Amino acid sequence: MENDWKEYTLTDLYSVSSGLSKPAKDFGEGYPFLSFKNVFYNYFLPDELTELVRSSDKERNVCSIHRGDVFLTRTSETMDELGMSSVARKDYPNATFNGFCKRLRPSTNISLYPEYVGYFLRSPWFRNELMAFSTMSTRASLNNDMIGRMKITLPPFPEQKAIAHILGSLDNKIELNRRMNATLEGMAQALFKSWFVDFDPVIDNAIVAGNPIPEEFFERAEARRKALADGSANREATKVFPATFQLTEEMGWIPEGWEVKELRTITTDLRRGISPKYTDENGVRVINQRCIRDHTINYSNARLNDTSKKKVDGRYLQTADLLINSTGVGTLGRMAQVLNIDSPTVTDSHVTVVRPDPALYMPYTFGRMMISIELQVESMGHGSTGQTELSRADLSVIPVIRPTSLIQEQSEILLSEWINKSEININQNGMLSKLRDTLLPKLISGELRISEVERIAEEALP
Repeated sequence: MENDWKEYTLTDLYSVSSGLSKPAKDFGEGYPFLSFKNVFYNYFLPDELTELVRSSDKERNVCSIHRGDVFLTRTSETMDELGMSSVARKDYPNATFNGFCKRLRPSTNISLYPEYVGYFLRSPWFRNELMAFSTMSTRASLNNDMIGRMKITLPPFPEQKAIAHILGSLDNKIELNRRMNATLEGMAQALFKSWFVDFDPVIDNAIVAGNPIPEEFFERAEARRKALADGSANREATKVFPATFQLTEEMGWIPEGWEVKELRTITTDLRRGISPKYTDENGVRVINQRCIRDHTINYSNARLNDTSKKKVDGRYLQTADLLINSTGVGTLGRMAQVLNIDSPTVTDSHVTVVRPDPALYMPYTFGRMMISIELQVESMGHGSTGQTELSRADLSVIPVIRPTSLIQEQSEILLSEWINKSEININQNGMLSKLRDTLLPKLISGELRISEVERIAEEALP
């Protein structure tokens, strides 16, 4: 560590405050509200706080959010999820924050660069120190005394800015790739909604052929007539679709020649994951509920299973496997498809693995078809004491539409182009995340000089 770097406790630099506790009836309208999950999942607060709460002038004054404020989760089910930090990079007018978080507000004249602080508090060194001070009863909890013992190392202000800039440039590229993938995901979802939910190509063909259209599609048919009239309908893609509908007991009207199948009949594997024995190194990667968000898999949230204590033979994930969050409140039914596997990976017991039968369903088409019925899957959860669950038996009988092989082939051609682009971005993000996580402790300890790291980062960024 450089001689001019100084170490402080957090309470040397910040005053600590608790957040706002409100009944459920006060949420959904009012003023911006920083939620527990906003803090838990983000190094820095989102640009916009989308949750709302009814709050008074006094509450908004006492629980305000300004640039440089640090938020720590003060309670969690497990020790390793305690004290997750998020830092405000701007002021949030009229906003308040969750009572399950602590706010640390700068209280000295010592120069603090919020972006540097954000990276430091997520560093392995700080996380390990926090866990060493943590207490555990029925839940992990973080109190003011513990916060007062936590330490932060500050280089001179220009170096704080330089360190944050280097790490931020990597994160900016990661975010750009994530947004590109979100766009690709949106394109895939739009295609599937049009083809396999709204049945637009079948309606188009029925209109052109003068065939009857079921009453439930009348409103959609009007929109399709306009698309046909102005030339925006893709007539080339509709050639492989039928021009008539058939009535089914399970799902009502579907395209002629398509089938309704229970999920268990079109899969080769439908199972929960393992109950892992975690380790910090030399283990097999384990996907958990927190890894599945926005139809993607965030491998950075995965942990490692100790295979000497918990065997995983025959449970490794394969490309195109579908993963479904099968327990929990707020995460139930979330899905993502495995698009690439760069190391041996399994899931924990809260995630169900669904593997399509390649003889019956093309893999990526299957994945998108399942994601298109995500809301239906979410509604199937049941349980007690607020806990919801999707059992294997529940999932096995979900009705799924199976298009003809020719239509699946057409879908797979379009999807493969988008998936290949997405895989490139995912692989690059994995590399950039590893580089950021490798550089982070070396930068904040002074082990690497700024000039060395700038060169490494420039070479990594295309």
